[in-house]
Amino acid sequence: MPIAEKLDTYGKPAWIALIILGFWVWVPAGLAILAFSIWSGRMGCWSRHRHQEWQDRMEQKWAHKREKWARHGFGGGWGGPPSSGNRAFDDYRMETLRRLEDEQREFHDFLERLRFARDKNEFDQFMNERRNRPTPTEQPAPQA
Repeated sequence: MPIAEKLDTYGKPAWIALIILGFWVWVPAGLAILAFSIWSGRMGCWSRHRHQEWQDRMEQKWAHKREKWARHGFGGGWGGPPSSGNRAFDDYRMETLRRLEDEQREFHDFLERLRFARDKNEFDQFMNERRNRPTPTEQPAPQA
């Protein structure tokens, strides 16, 4: 069993102890362990699902603000000019921005489906391994 999996069985306290030990032994080792634990999500305070909810809320909030600014004549900037003076260009710009936002939303949906498929695959693999392992009551016959 690799070290990371062994530490995962003990949870965050084991990772924290390893980080402290790493800093005590050699500072670069402690930094490396800390970076790995944060990068791998082992020390994160929220799950991918909660992060996605927050990101969706922020996208909705900014979409609402952009709509409000567009109603008041601002082209989407921070107090920028209300119009470029060319209505055809303004329409083209708004349509392009709307299309890019739709593509971004579709891409985020694609990434979410991809993450879900990967998680489902890992879970199915875990369940298959669990089903195929012998139960503790099934002991091999003793050899004489």
